[in-house]
Amino acid sequence: MSQNLTANGRAQIVFLTDPTDAEIGGIIALYKEAGWWAPGTDNEELVRLLVAGSHCFAAAFSGGRMVGMGRAVSDRVSDAYIQDVTVTAAERGRGLASEIVSALVDRLKGDGVAWIALVAERGTSRFYTRLGFSPMPESVAMKLGSG
Repeated sequence: MSQNLTANGRAQIVFLTDPTDAEIGGIIALYKEAGWWAPGTDNEELVRLLVAGSHCFAAAFSGGRMVGMGRAVSDRVSDAYIQDVTVTAAERGRGLASEIVSALVDRLKGDGVAWIALVAERGTSRFYTRLGFSPMPESVAMKLGSG
């Protein structure tokens, strides 16, 4: 099931709430292509929980194929973090990732969430700066554990 469709002329951005098996397969493929999931981590139930636990999960489709995604996690009141923004190699450099981030930001703001942040991967900060994000000089991204 999807909601709040946005068209950009080339790809359609859809907010997923209850992904189909085909959509789950597309999500798994994108995580793997981005290098975020190791082989053998294609657990369909995990993907369903990941989508359900997100404030919103955007998927971009072109020619009936999922070619990009991004999601936001939030307390649904004041703060949100955008993460897992990626597009297939064939779609990179065409503005689709920017449109995914913009759709997520618009959705979050529309839902009343004002503080929106992200942790940019090495080498991606210029991309996010162009979209209005800025470094938080008094903050350091941290993760539990050593890995």
